Amino acid sequence: MAPVTSLTDLVHQRLANALSATLPEADADPLLRRSDRADFQANGILALAKKAKANPRELATQVVSHITTGDVIQDVEVSGPGFLNITVGDRAITENLAARYADADRLGVPVAEHPGTTVIDYAQPNVAKEMHVGHLRSAVIGDALVQLLEFTGESVVRRHHIGDWGTQFGMLIQYLDEHPGELDHGDAQVTGEEAMSNLDRLYKAARKLFDSDEEFKTRARRRVVDLQAGDPQTLAAWQKFVDESKIYFFSVFEKLDMEIRDADIVGESGYNDMLDETCRMLEDLGVAEISDGALCVFFDDIKGPDGNRTPLIVRKSDGGYGYAATDLSAIRDRVFNLKATSLLYVVDVRQSLHFKMVFETARRAEWLNDDVSAFQLAFGTILGKDGKPFKTREGVSVKLEDLLDEAVQRATAVVREKAEKVGLTEEEIVENGRYVGIGAVKYADLSTSAVRDYKFDLDQMVSLSGDTSVYLQYAYARIQSILRKAGEARPLAHPELELTGAERALGLHLDQFSEVVADAAKEYAPHKLTAYLYQLASALTTFYDQCHVLSPDNAPEVVENRLFLVDLTARTLQRGMALLGIRTPEKL
Repeated sequence: MAPVTSLTDLVHQRLANALSATLPEADADPLLRRSDRADFQANGILALAKKAKANPRELATQVVSHITTGDVIQDVEVSGPGFLNITVGDRAITENLAARYADADRLGVPVAEHPGTTVIDYAQPNVAKEMHVGHLRSAVIGDALVQLLEFTGESVVRRHHIGDWGTQFGMLIQYLDEHPGELDHGDAQVTGEEAMSNLDRLYKAARKLFDSDEEFKTRARRRVVDLQAGDPQTLAAWQKFVDESKIYFFSVFEKLDMEIRDADIVGESGYNDMLDETCRMLEDLGVAEISDGALCVFFDDIKGPDGNRTPLIVRKSDGGYGYAATDLSAIRDRVFNLKATSLLYVVDVRQSLHFKMVFETARRAEWLNDDVSAFQLAFGTILGKDGKPFKTREGVSVKLEDLLDEAVQRATAVVREKAEKVGLTEEEIVENGRYVGIGAVKYADLSTSAVRDYKFDLDQMVSLSGDTSVYLQYAYARIQSILRKAGEARPLAHPELELTGAERALGLHLDQFSEVVADAAKEYAPHKLTAYLYQLASALTTFYDQCHVLSPDNAPEVVENRLFLVDLTARTLQRGMALLGIRTPEKL
C-alpha cells in the first residue's frame, strides 16, 4: 500500500502554500508544532513579518485568507502577536486513521526515499569470558536500531565484533594442550550455562598456572606467536574456545529474545589478514608515522597530561597490532567490501576518544568521506539504586544471565497475581513472565537517552503503573480483552461521526507514529519511540475513562468507531514495541 501522509504534513503544506500566496518570494517555514490550545500552532509568521517589515498580526490575517478550510483544516484563529491556532476536522482525523488501519503491516509508515547501507557494530562479548551487565546496553540498543532502520527501508548489516584474539589465548591454548579433553563433550548437547562453566573453570586454572609457573608463562607466550603465525594445531585449539563461547553467547541472546546469526559474528580475528596492509597503506599515505619504533597517528587537539600529543598506536614497537589496526581494517572491509554508506558503533562512552581518533584516521586516509559516515552511539553506564556502577555486594560486575533470570522471576510473580482473573494457564504464566521480564529490562534501557546513565531498579521496571513496558503491554492486552468481548461488533471507521475530546487526542497521537519512527531511526534515538508509546498508552487510559467502548447506550456506529480506534491503538503499540524488540502478550 501507499504510505499515508500525516495530518501534520498535510497542514504544513496548506500553511506553506498560504505563506507563498501571501509573500511569493518568502520561502518561509510555518514552524508548525502540536499545541495545547488547538491541534497545531504555527509560529513562523513572526520571523517572516520581521523580515518583511510588516505587522505580524496583519500578516497573519492575510495568510489566513489564503487557507482553504473544510477538508483537512476546520478552523484557523490568529492568536497573540501573530500565532496561528489550527484545528483539524474530525472527518480528516478518522479518514487518515482508516488509511493507516488498512495498511496492516506498516500502519502507513513510509519507507525512506533514499535508503543506504548501514553496518551496525553492537553486542560485542569476549570469547572465554562471561557476559556481565556492561554488555546489556550495546545488545539492547543495537538490536532496536537494527529493527528501526530496517523498518524504514535501510539495508542493515549486523556485525558482532567479538573479542576473540589476543595474548590471553596463548595462555588458554597452552593449558588446553597440556590438559587435553577439557573442552571435549562428544556428541552431548551442551547448554550455554555448561559451556560457560567449562570455560570459566579452564580460564581460572590457566590463569593460576600462568601466574605461578614461569616456565608455563614462557610456553604460553610462545603459543601467542604460533597463533598469530597461523599454526594449524594452535588455530584448531583456538577454534574450540570460540565454538564453546558461541554456545554460551547464543543462550544469553536467546534469553534476551534477540536474534544473533552466526554469519554476523566477525570478531577481531576476522581482520588479521588485513592488518599488515592497513599499516602499510597508512604509512604510504602519510597518515601514520614511525615514532619510537611504533606506527602512530598524531592529532594536534589530543594531548596527554604532560602536554605532549597522544598518538593512536596502530602497530606497537614490538611489531604487534593494537585495537586501532583491527578497527581501521574493519572500516576498510565495511566500506569497500560491504559497500556501507553509514557505520554505526554502539559502544560504551569510555571508548569515545579511541573512536574519535580511529574515525579521524580513516577520514585522513579517505576511507571515510562525504559519501560514507561513521558515528559512535556512545552509551552511558547502568547504575545501581545507590547511583554507583551496578555491582554485586562483593563489588564484582553482575552476571547478565543472573540479572535476566531475576527479571523474569519478578515479572512472573506479577503476571501470576492477575492470572486467575484473566484465565491464564500455567504455560501462559511462564511465557508471559518471560516476555514481561525481558521487556521490562529492554524498555528501561531504551526509554533513557543512550548517552545518559540510568538506574537499574527491577521493582520499578515490572510495575504496572508508570513509564514501564508492563504498562504498555497491559494496555495492549486490555484492548485484546475488549475486542474479544465485542461479540458481533467489528472495528469500523465512521468518518461522519463527531469525535469527543478524548477520541480526538487519541486519534491525533496515533497519526504521529510515522514521524516518530522516522525521527527515532534517523537520529539513532529509540528513546523517542518509547516516549511516544508511553504517551499513546496514557492517551488510551484517558479514552477508557471518558469513552465507554461497548456500552449498550452507544449507537452501533459509535461502538464500531471506538473499536476501530482501540484496535488501531493496539496495532500501533504492538508494532512500536516490536521495533524495540519487546513482545506484547494477548492476555495479561
